[in-house]
Amino acid sequence: MFRGEQSYDAPVAEGTEYDVTIEDIAREGDGIARVQGFVIFVPGTKIGDNVKIKVDKVMRRFAIASVPD
Repeated sequence: MFRGEQSYDAPVAEGTEYDVTIEDIAREGDGIARVQGFVIFVPGTKIGDNVKIKVDKVMRRFAIASVPD
């Protein structure tokens, strides 16, 4: 595997869109959604929001997504 290549089995993929519900708020203020238990941070959202997100970056334990325009 090359450095930076995904070597783990995250249930989400970069560039993919998902319909999620924001379940919690992180200390930094980002909304938190989950796909198959996998944490996704979504800036600019609040608890209870039902949003379509696009995954921007997948890390080992979490992902970062945005709400497309």
